[in-house]
Amino acid sequence: MKGLIQRVSSARVKVDNRTTGEIQHGLVLLLAVQHNDTETSADRLLEKVLSYRVFSDEDGKMNLNLQQVAGGLLVVSQFTLAADTQKGLRPSFSTAAHPAQAQALYDYFVERANARYAQIATGEFAADMQVELINDGPVTFMLEV
Repeated sequence: MKGLIQRVSSARVKVDNRTTGEIQHGLVLLLAVQHNDTETSADRLLEKVLSYRVFSDEDGKMNLNLQQVAGGLLVVSQFTLAADTQKGLRPSFSTAAHPAQAQALYDYFVERANARYAQIATGEFAADMQVELINDGPVTFMLEV
């Protein structure tokens, strides 16, 4: 499972001109499910996302996590992160999970996130989404489990 997190001052996702999720200060998580991923993978990634220290403390050092700053988490499914780009000039999606498995694990991730943290917003799985964000820093990290 791969997750690209971006520290943001605000973000929202729209589907068909309708806002499906919106946060202020926090993290946007672009989430990719690969064919070998399990619920254990989702749990490990969620723990990492909630605990990863990317917010500045009083000394300006990245020592605080999402929970410590009471930030929002916007979760957006992003199967293209699972692309294999090692060869050629066209991405291969052979490592991406099949849609049914990917949706089940995405839904599981969001369910577990909601159970552990109050400020969760989402896009819509497999929808054509427009994501608007203001990257704070910019600060962006790829997390893999």
